[in-house]
Amino acid sequence: MNGVNETFKAVFLDYDSLYTEDLDTQSLDGIFTHIERYPHSEYSRIADRLQGADAAIVSDVAIDAQIFAAVPSLKLVLVAATGTDQIDLAAAREHGVRVCHCRDYATWSLAQHAFSLLLALTNNTVNYHTLVLSGAWQQAASFCLPHFPLIQLAGKTLGIVGYGASGQRMAQIGAAFGMRVMIATLPGRSSSDDRTELDTLLPLVDVLSLHCPLTEDTRHLLNYQRLALMKKEAFIINVARGAIIDERALAEVLQNGQIAGAGLDVLSNEPPPADHPLLQGDIPHLLITPHVAWSSRAARQGVIHQLAENARAFRSGEPMRVVA
Repeated sequence: MNGVNETFKAVFLDYDSLYTEDLDTQSLDGIFTHIERYPHSEYSRIADRLQGADAAIVSDVAIDAQIFAAVPSLKLVLVAATGTDQIDLAAAREHGVRVCHCRDYATWSLAQHAFSLLLALTNNTVNYHTLVLSGAWQQAASFCLPHFPLIQLAGKTLGIVGYGASGQRMAQIGAAFGMRVMIATLPGRSSSDDRTELDTLLPLVDVLSLHCPLTEDTRHLLNYQRLALMKKEAFIINVARGAIIDERALAEVLQNGQIAGAGLDVLSNEPPPADHPLLQGDIPHLLITPHVAWSSRAARQGVIHQLAENARAFRSGEPMRVVA
């Protein structure tokens, strides 16, 4: 698609997912001759909303073969995220639709949040805050009230699963804290001198941090059998995708004290159902945040800029960050 004077209509199907109130969207708005924004889109309304559109912009809305077939005008899908498991890429190729995503916009935000979860667990931050609010410190006989253990990270081993941008940043932060860093070989990947097979790595690490994409190879990568390989003193951190962990297995090993704790920013279903296995009762040494690691203002602004770059590159005939 060439020529800036051509009509180029876009529909943003889940605009509220970027929480744009504090963002500058001019770089994206200027690419299109017309852009429609919907806060959210139920599946039943997607095809109708996309009629006549050249581009669909989505965060986590699913676009499948049925929708591609129903919207012959569609030429481009811009994914306002890195993961594309909600897009039927094979169907996109079949219908001649280009799919472009965003990359590395939240690298530092993800690593920062991952490490903040780890620090909250190892420093028992929530427990100490609750203790102070209960009045226990005010009534203490001493200046210090060390009710809960604090774990020094220096000298501990940090295992990284998924050594892309955020995994590399997590490794940098861990090294700055004096941790030894080990990198896991993902299933289906060839081994190398600087990486360790996952099953060999698991018994060695004090912290396992997940940064890999969700694929058929990584779904339930941490199942009960692999969780059982870990030290009783080990922590798990996940800012990647919830389904990388078998969550029922994780709930069981936490309840049984088979690992020291887990800090999660993601679950397999989001929003999670009321009967989610990790939300039943008070599971010890578990911290969960609602998929916010990516959402710093700097990261969200980065998404806007990359969406604009991807749209502009497509219009000039040289698409970038292409996944299909």
